[in-house]
Amino acid sequence: MTPQASDLHLGNIGPLLESRPIDASAPCRIDFGGTLDISSFHYPLRHLAPSTVNIALDRRTTVSLRPIHGDRIHVSSAGIADAEFNPSEAPYDHPLGLMFAVADYFGARGVHIHIQSTSPPRSGLGGSSVAAVALIATFSKALEGIGKRGISRDRIVLLAHAIEQGVAGVPCGLQDQLAAAFGGANAWTWPADPGLPPFVRTPLVEAAALRRLDSQLLVAYLGVTHVSKDVNRSWVSQFISGNGREKWREIIRLTREFAGAVARGDMPAAAEAMNRETAIRKAMTPQVLDDMGDRLAAAAVDAGCGARFTGAGGGGCMWAIGAADAVAALKPVWERMLTGRPTAGLLTCRVDTCGVMVTPH
Repeated sequence: MTPQASDLHLGNIGPLLESRPIDASAPCRIDFGGTLDISSFHYPLRHLAPSTVNIALDRRTTVSLRPIHGDRIHVSSAGIADAEFNPSEAPYDHPLGLMFAVADYFGARGVHIHIQSTSPPRSGLGGSSVAAVALIATFSKALEGIGKRGISRDRIVLLAHAIEQGVAGVPCGLQDQLAAAFGGANAWTWPADPGLPPFVRTPLVEAAALRRLDSQLLVAYLGVTHVSKDVNRSWVSQFISGNGREKWREIIRLTREFAGAVARGDMPAAAEAMNRETAIRKAMTPQVLDDMGDRLAAAAVDAGCGARFTGAGGGGCMWAIGAADAVAALKPVWERMLTGRPTAGLLTCRVDTCGVMVTPH
């Protein structure tokens, strides 16, 4: 049964949080075939069955709900000045605006929302979407605490995406929210049928075998932040104007190749598909890789690995995939190259197997 608006209204949850504080966390992700999760692409390309692959990482974002006196909403996050507003009065174009928009959706008040992330800020790993998923999970738990029904993972994804797209004012994809909610290594297909759920999940590696991926992946922070909507806006604009559509058809094919290679454990084939996809993206928008990114990508190719920027590139992170011995050989090479930028470095991480989790108190 679909929850009604009144079933999702929380009101002042300060008294509830006094005795039952709530924490939830969700993982970030690395990806291949991104942008195809935006409806501007997968609706007109529906006949090609576009998909996106992502792998959730155990660098989690934790959202904590604590009580405050009165009816206001307070949000804090490292690296951003704290903000506090009355319900429904926060500007949604504020750096923390998405969190206030989620709180307003639930009619929540009397709450301090604290966000703590183990990923670098604006690193192309899906950070804001991950925080929104974790925040909705905390509010779902709060609903249960006042005797209402909680929200399923599917609905958490759809709600987080809908609110973020509304606040952003530009088309947004679904893959960040999906990786945050479900974890694992998955191919997501976009049915593009208003009568059906907007995504279909195909696990590429069974949960028991996910650990083998840890030695086949490498993730690096380039030391500079990115703004994904700038590159995405270029891609959407090009596609809508009719430019480069053959490139997107090729990206769909390469994403399918990549997913199949990962599923059968053929990492050299996965690396080859990745390098070809990265080359296409760079031809469309050269700014997806800076000089550091170019050097890292070239080193990965030399080592027999694939390399790709995360998200829409233009800074943030890069990741590599390959056979375990090839990745082991690439690791010290990337480490040396990254020392050229004080803020850059490899990220220690493993594949996340759980997705969003609420921490009991």
